[in-house]
Formats: sequence, C-alpha cells, structure tokens
Amino acid sequence: MSLQSLGTQMLRVDAREVPVELALHPRARRITLRVDKARGTLRLTLPPGVSESEGLRFAGRQQAWLRRRLSELPQAVPFADGAQVPVLGELHTIRHLPDARRGVWRSAGEIRVSGEAAHLPRRVRDHLKREARREIAARAAPLAGQVGRRHGRITIRDTASRWGSCSARGDLSFSWRLILAPERVLQYVVAHEVAHLREMNHSPRFWAVVDQLIDDVETPKAWLRRHGASLMRYG
Repeated sequence: MSLQSLGTQMLRVDAREVPVELALHPRARRITLRVDKARGTLRLTLPPGVSESEGLRFAGRQQAWLRRRLSELPQAVPFADGAQVPVLGELHTIRHLPDARRGVWRSAGEIRVSGEAAHLPRRVRDHLKREARREIAARAAPLAGQVGRRHGRITIRDTASRWGSCSARGDLSFSWRLILAPERVLQYVVAHEVAHLREMNHSPRFWAVVDQLIDDVETPKAWLRRHGASLMRYG
C-alpha cells in the first residue's frame, strides 16, 4: 500500500517557517522525519493511529537536528540578473537586456534575456528546458540505434526523485536540470535510460548494455551522488 498524502503544514525552526509534507503510511510502525534536500522541505510520515498534531509535536521537538540538517542545504540561486547558472557544467551569468527583443540566448558565457524583468525567471527556465530537450534528443536516438531499439516520446519534467526513466512502451522522461550538469553526466543518464529499452531492470545484462553505450560510467555516477542535489537549488 502506498503513502497517503495528508497535505502540507508549516513548522517553525528557530525564526524560520519550513513546509512539512505529511503522509500516512499504513505499514509504518513509528513516526519518521526527513529533509528533502532537493526541495528544502520536510517529510513527516505517520503510522496508523497517530494524529497530525501528534506528529507535528514530534517534529517540533527535533529542533537541534532540524537546525543542523537545514543548515546543510545548498543556498538557493534564483534566476535573476547577475546570477550564475551552469549550462552543461559551465557557469553562465544571467544578463538582463530589456530592450534587446531577442528572447533568450547564450553568448560569451552569458544567458542573455530580453523583455520585462518580471518575466526573466520564467524565460530562463523555459530556455533551459528547451536546451535540455535539444541536448537529450540529439543523444537518445543514436544511442537507441546502437542497441537496436527505437525510443518513444521524450518528456522533460522537473522531477526531484529521479533524473530519468523509461516506460515499458519505450517512452523516456528526464529532468530538465540535467542541462545544468556536466556534459558527461547528461550523456550517462541518457545512456542509462536508453539501456532500459533492452533491459528493464538493473541486472548485470543491463549494466553490460550501459558499458556498450558510454566509456566511463563510474565518474558521472559519482558526480550525481555528490553534487546532484545541488542542481535543485537553481531557479
């Protein structure tokens, strides 16, 4: 049986109000509290018979632990004029050029954005999504050809729990935030999901297919373990 969402409450940690996502797990035996590093929120899971108020009191008693864990979260980087954002691992500075009338484009280490300042965050985000789709699509088709398969639809999402997925029908889904990672990391994730077109598992046969598609598997895997959560702080 799956988690049942109970909505979101706010919890005070020192002078800070932190969102807490509450969920009921029918097989849980105790209250669990964890920090979602990707979104900067808390997840409070309750077993049957424990009320939301009791769960929130439990969370409120964990001030020292929460203070320490929240302090470890990477600092958010809003999409704003002057902010530095990586594109395929290379830092670019967002530059607002309100009168340029060219949309969004990259040049000389900058992401240049025309139009009104109020639209800048959305325009940067949309631009990065388009770049992610372009880079991923350009890699997926030839890799699928190498394993004798054809992929289905490619979907670009903003997922917090996984970088990519492959459905039983061969449809591929990826996080747009891969465009922020180094090129070899994006290439690895695309190869990983394309390999599922042959092997819908993580067996030795699956990893043998991945090894056919990409020379270095361990380096990008290690990068994602160490730095993947930091990509969630942008925008």
